[in-house]
Amino acid sequence: MFLISKLPTGVEIDSFQKALISAAVFGLLNALLGPILRVLAFPITFLTIGLFAIVINGIIFGLAAWLVTGFRLRWGFWSAMIGAFALSVMNSLIYKLLGAIT
Repeated sequence: MFLISKLPTGVEIDSFQKALISAAVFGLLNALLGPILRVLAFPITFLTIGLFAIVINGIIFGLAAWLVTGFRLRWGFWSAMIGAFALSVMNSLIYKLLGAIT
């Protein structure tokens, strides 16, 4: 989360501690609400060949920003979408890097 706030994505986080709290809240929301939203949105996700999953992540990202003070989205929904996309790209790069190590 902290690295995403340093990119020009419209995501603003006040401090590293707020970034840790934001990441924990995002992870918790993703674990609790993610499966429910993915099941409900399966037809749309299927029709868009999986691209709607980014919208679901954007919704969860925006909800985390709404719950955590010090975590703001400058452009609202679009910042959440850009932040969710950036988080997906960063996760992919980290998994690829860790897969190369082990």
